[in-house]
Amino acid sequence: MLTALPAAATPAPVSDSIGSPTLWLATIAGVAALFVVDFLITRRPHDPSMREAVGWSAFYIAVPVVFGGWLWWQYGSDQGLEYYTGYLVEKSLSVDNLFVFIILLSAFAVPRELRQRVLLIGVGGALVLRGVFIALGAQMIASFAWTFLLFGAILLATAVKVGRDALSHGDHAIDVDSLRSVRLIRRLHPVTDSYAGTHLTVRRDGRRALTPLALVAVAILGTDIVFAIDSVPAVYGITGDPYLVFATNAFALLGLRALYFLLEGALAKLVHLGHGLSLILAFIGAKLVLHWAHGVWPSVPEIPTLLSLAVIVGILAVVTLTSLAANRRDEARGLQRDAGAAPARPRSG
Repeated sequence: MLTALPAAATPAPVSDSIGSPTLWLATIAGVAALFVVDFLITRRPHDPSMREAVGWSAFYIAVPVVFGGWLWWQYGSDQGLEYYTGYLVEKSLSVDNLFVFIILLSAFAVPRELRQRVLLIGVGGALVLRGVFIALGAQMIASFAWTFLLFGAILLATAVKVGRDALSHGDHAIDVDSLRSVRLIRRLHPVTDSYAGTHLTVRRDGRRALTPLALVAVAILGTDIVFAIDSVPAVYGITGDPYLVFATNAFALLGLRALYFLLEGALAKLVHLGHGLSLILAFIGAKLVLHWAHGVWPSVPEIPTLLSLAVIVGILAVVTLTSLAANRRDEARGLQRDAGAAPARPRSG
């Protein structure tokens, strides 16, 4: 006599998606239009002013915030809350991505007027890669109950790595010549020594050669793959709706170009950001594992979205405050050392 399959063998259903074909097309068209606007802005190489960076950063934050309000009004508070929570997670991870971009751009000595174009290449690659990962993730969730367990394990492992890196306080500089992608490209194709504006290739001595801009673009795209592996499971820990997963990823990525120039100096002061992201990834990883376990053993509790939002906001607030306090403490110690090293004044009389 056949026995019923256990709950773990039953595919985990993806939550009902609000993404109708019309909504998907409209959102993709809107994201593409914003990307084209960014491309037109960077067509003329220039180093953006702080006023320009602030203006565009405010715009790219206002758009997803307003869009989330529309989702809340149109589809209900549950979808709105999932969207805002997922967007906050993705935006937090994108800030960490910016830190890696800063290191790469410095390692490749990219001229400041070209950095907008490199960042835009990274954003375009990330949008495509995350679209692929989101589709694969949705199919896996619909087909295999253990997908949530797998995603949870990936996030927990990532959290451990991020936490170790944050505790090591090591030098995060990158040796360009040690990158496998760079070594492979230089072995297969000639590369010029200097940049040539926004051109990825130029003709030298009758041959087509790559510029250093092409090398840094490949390096940025390589990091996009790693970031996608981390970020897509993270937002699937907030919502099972593939449309909301795509929307939160897309809106978090679109503002990176302007946000880079706004936060370039401030990121160095967020000394505890890595600790906070490690805790957030670990929390969402545990949430995914509990979600999987709840499908197998219904008595296992799940973490509601509202509690997730509160925990994520709380962690970000704490690490921001502790980073500011650490910076003030370091500055005070520096002033004390300078005062102690100052030569004593000669006594009069």
